[in-house]
Amino acid sequence: MPAVLAEKSQRTVLRQRRLWGLVAASVLLGVAILLSLALGARHIALAEVWAALFSPIDGNNDHLVVRELRMPRTIVGVVAGAALALAGTIMQGITRNPLADPGLLGVNAGASLFVVLAISLLGITSPSGYIWFAFVGAAAATCLVYGIGAAGREGATPLKLALAGTAITAAITSIITVILITDTDTLGAYRFWSVGSLASRDLGTVTTLLPFLAMGVLLAAAGGRMLNLLSLGDDVAQGLGQNLSVARIVAGVAVVVLCGSATALAGPLVFVGLVVPHIVRPLTGPDYRWILAFSAIAGPILLLAADVVGRMVVRPAELEAGLVVALVGAPIMIALVRRVKRADL
Repeated sequence: MPAVLAEKSQRTVLRQRRLWGLVAASVLLGVAILLSLALGARHIALAEVWAALFSPIDGNNDHLVVRELRMPRTIVGVVAGAALALAGTIMQGITRNPLADPGLLGVNAGASLFVVLAISLLGITSPSGYIWFAFVGAAAATCLVYGIGAAGREGATPLKLALAGTAITAAITSIITVILITDTDTLGAYRFWSVGSLASRDLGTVTTLLPFLAMGVLLAAAGGRMLNLLSLGDDVAQGLGQNLSVARIVAGVAVVVLCGSATALAGPLVFVGLVVPHIVRPLTGPDYRWILAFSAIAGPILLLAADVVGRMVVRPAELEAGLVVALVGAPIMIALVRRVKRADL
């Protein structure tokens, strides 16, 4: 009886910690949004930001900056951050690989290749013009990787998916390099998109991708229980009634939709999908339903914070958010690799 009471008490404490953690994360997201709207080459008081959002005045330059420039990039940051974090969480769950991120299945490489082809062959240079090329490229690369990884009697095992993704990414990167070194005009148009940025994106692009993003979020939410079962191993998951093929297809579609949309919006941002699940796990424990919920909030916080830092450090110019995230994510990835190595010893 005491053991049962102790276990019940532990569950209660964990549930309260998760709920308070969600509240704190939501508050931090609100702060990140306000800072994204207020800070930059031109500082704008929070009172002016509030007025710009709810009672704008025609001809007010501060209001114009907030509504026309900073609000679209903030919304893109929230959407792309949430999509990448959810996709990274799903990929780490489905592959049982703590170092998995959207680049593992060739998503970034596929999107980049199709953007390069759109610029080189069709002369498309605006984000709104090559958005569909990035989306289709991400989907095509992921399907190719899954098809290769699923070949054979064992099916799409985590190891085979990782190896197939690495091979496809290397091949696509080589093709992109060949195109870029032989076409300087394409290189000039591509390099801004390739570092990952929230600038020069409009709300029309977000609206266009909104149905796909909504579908990805719904699939991610529905996949929490399946990821919990898969984390126990294929044999245990099957013993508990989970259809492995269905779980991997649902997870794969969610990753394609989320990564494809985020990459089309903001470019091939790295480390967001890798880092965020590890940041939230101390609060959530191993339950993927909670990891997904926290990641959907923590991803935008990380990306918006990186965007704000990028605007501040080299004023009046700015560093793209992708560069700042990479600078932050690289040491975290090194720490994760070291931790995984110690766990394997």
